[in-house]
Amino acid sequence: MGNVPQRLKNFTGREDLLARLRETLSSEITVVVPHTLQGYGGVGKTALAIEYAHRYGSEYDLIWWIAVGQPMLARASLADLARRLELPSAIGKSVDGAADAALEALRLGSPVSRWLLIFDNADQPDDLQDSIPQGPGHVLITSRNPRWEVAATKLAVDVFPRNESLEFLNKRIPGGIEDSEANELAEELGDLPLALEQAGAFQAETGMAVGTYLRLLKDEAGKILGVGKPLEYYPLSMTAAWRVSVAQLSERLPSAVALLRTCAFFGPEPIPLEVFQHGAQAGDIQISELTADPIALALAVRELARFGLVRIDRRTIVVHRLVQALLREELSETERERYRHDAHVLLGASSPKDPDNRAVWPRYNELVAHVTSRTTDLPSCGTPAIRAFALEVVRYLYRFGDFGASYSLAERLIRQWTEDSGPEADVVIDAKRHLGNALRELGRYSEAYAVDIDTLELSRRILGERDRLTLAMRNSLGADLRAHGDFAEARERDEESLILHTEVFGASNPQTLRVMNNLALDYGLNSDYEAARTQHQRTYLLRRDAIPAVSPTELLSSWSGLARALRLCGNYSAACDVGAEARDYGQEMLTADHYLTLRAAIDQAIALRFLATSLEDALALAADTHSRCNALFGPGTPDTLAAAISLTNIRRTMGRTDEALSLAESTVARYPHVYGPEHPYSHGCAGNLALMRRVAGDPAGARQLNEAALVGLDARLGRDHHYSLTVAMNLASDLHALGDAAGALRLNRDALTRLRSLLGESHPVTLGCAANMGADLRAEGLDEEADRLSGQTLGLYRETLGERHPDTMAALEGRRLDFDFDPPPI
Repeated sequence: MGNVPQRLKNFTGREDLLARLRETLSSEITVVVPHTLQGYGGVGKTALAIEYAHRYGSEYDLIWWIAVGQPMLARASLADLARRLELPSAIGKSVDGAADAALEALRLGSPVSRWLLIFDNADQPDDLQDSIPQGPGHVLITSRNPRWEVAATKLAVDVFPRNESLEFLNKRIPGGIEDSEANELAEELGDLPLALEQAGAFQAETGMAVGTYLRLLKDEAGKILGVGKPLEYYPLSMTAAWRVSVAQLSERLPSAVALLRTCAFFGPEPIPLEVFQHGAQAGDIQISELTADPIALALAVRELARFGLVRIDRRTIVVHRLVQALLREELSETERERYRHDAHVLLGASSPKDPDNRAVWPRYNELVAHVTSRTTDLPSCGTPAIRAFALEVVRYLYRFGDFGASYSLAERLIRQWTEDSGPEADVVIDAKRHLGNALRELGRYSEAYAVDIDTLELSRRILGERDRLTLAMRNSLGADLRAHGDFAEARERDEESLILHTEVFGASNPQTLRVMNNLALDYGLNSDYEAARTQHQRTYLLRRDAIPAVSPTELLSSWSGLARALRLCGNYSAACDVGAEARDYGQEMLTADHYLTLRAAIDQAIALRFLATSLEDALALAADTHSRCNALFGPGTPDTLAAAISLTNIRRTMGRTDEALSLAESTVARYPHVYGPEHPYSHGCAGNLALMRRVAGDPAGARQLNEAALVGLDARLGRDHHYSLTVAMNLASDLHALGDAAGALRLNRDALTRLRSLLGESHPVTLGCAANMGADLRAEGLDEEADRLSGQTLGLYRETLGERHPDTMAALEGRRLDFDFDPPPI
């Protein structure tokens, strides 16, 4: 070994990289293709090369390390190699002559054929074109410059994965370090090996508490990263190395330094290069000339990568968070504010301008991390266009289905803009509208209602009754009322709102169509299923045929709403067909895990259960949807709860009572925490649990639950509601099982009268009630009336559901039918 640094005692991880490096090097037998370890400064390229040399030293007869700080040093090192090999051809030769002799000996494989040359910290490929040998050995190069990838096989070296950062810190700090502190330290240091080494050395030498070090890192990054003994093979501290690179770059291309400083005020996540290409429309910023010239911009980016200050990855530019911190620290407060504002302007200029458009969501997604970054501090910008862009991102997050992020950003905007512009500013009102939407989708219904009622009154007073924001808030309030269980009031409010929207915007405006869609939900929640079907169908057709096209989220909302309304009308076959199309559309346009696609899947599983031609398919879909919702949203959110109820109902239908009962008990217990104990959904789901308890052999327990649920539903909705009548029919079955046929008959006779008026004589639920009442009549000895009712009921069953449907067969065989509840979206 010649000039190879000592093996590193605390070398950690990198097993995959070492294995890949060994594999690629060993694959070259007769022709040398240089292999480059490439990455930005401090990432551990040299450490990896050192470890490789020591770990695989026995595989070589010669390992020669060449530090390439300057190109002429490579030739001098090769000349030294010639002397060490005692090559006769090098005797008396100049440095270049001796270097050529060494290269020729390596090419011939004499006196050694198994050789490895390591060129450490190489810059330009052209600098080493006359120094890289051919022959049977291997060449390994470490470089910051990505240009090597055109001349060599590249192996990218990135920062440590987090587990290796933690392992390294535990090795480096005597006595170890608490996992939580190590994780926080690794996070702040961005898992950069050199920074971790310096921090570990400083901890080892001073015993400073991790919390103190982190505080200094945030307040004085340049100072704290300038101390702490660096690795022996790396002569400069993080701060010193960065300053050398920036100084060299300043001499070569000052505009690249300005670009780098601008990048320091983005988040540490990848910055799309497209952001800077949009800079030509960004107005007066410090890199205007650079962004206006694509060639100059490409050159500046290339130089930044060459000096290891950034990494280029798939049309993005990545600046390590420590480099960003050091850059910011070097600037005056005035300069910081200017560069930060430039970042705001560049982000705003990059906006796709249409958060409802699924096609541009990937572009918004690239910007989110920078919009929400504390470093970028976008909420502090008072420029109207930038504030409008921030609200676009809130809307995108909501449409995308990331309600938590939408809520967090809206809350930040409200807090900052209220401080800067006052609570009555129109942007504050708009941000509060988005906040309420996010809260509602998170299942935080009481908070959403409180925000929305306050915002509506504020908007009416400041902006007027017919303003766009005021009308949007009216629509939000309807959703809040549904979430609160005030279904009738929600319908009245939305009917009034639709008239106003139509007057202001027109009948086919997207905002008017949102009210129409919500009114269709209102009709369904008030048991007017035919009106819900008609309204959903009209809204769906208007959205489907709209020019310009509406967003996939809004179209899917109407499409799946129509499928749900068809099922509630008793048309199970059409519900399955339309629901399958809606779900396919959601999977294609929004992904299978989008919340609206999952809602369509919940409805499709329910429709399959009612159609009953493939209960196994219904079970598989219900189980998959519940699993997805639980993983994405957690167990206590509205969509997960709805998916769980659907799964319990199909399990009960298929006779898997124990599984159904177990999940139902945990699910029903969660409903009051989300909707409140007196919400119709809480009572309706309690009725489901009662049904399962009776099926499991506990009719007395079922009766007690159903009686309480019916009292609650009567109080909120009245008896002439599908939900109330569902519980009443199940309570009648409880009574029948307990031997109270007279009580069962009274309940079912009343329910049948109401259902014929509410849903129609041939609706499957009405027929189920009639079939059960026939059994009650027989139990009371009223056989003649029972025969008439059963004959009529069976005829309608055959016309409506067909001869082979399980409900028809149950009625024919005199078995009682059960009725379950599925909570629809609000």
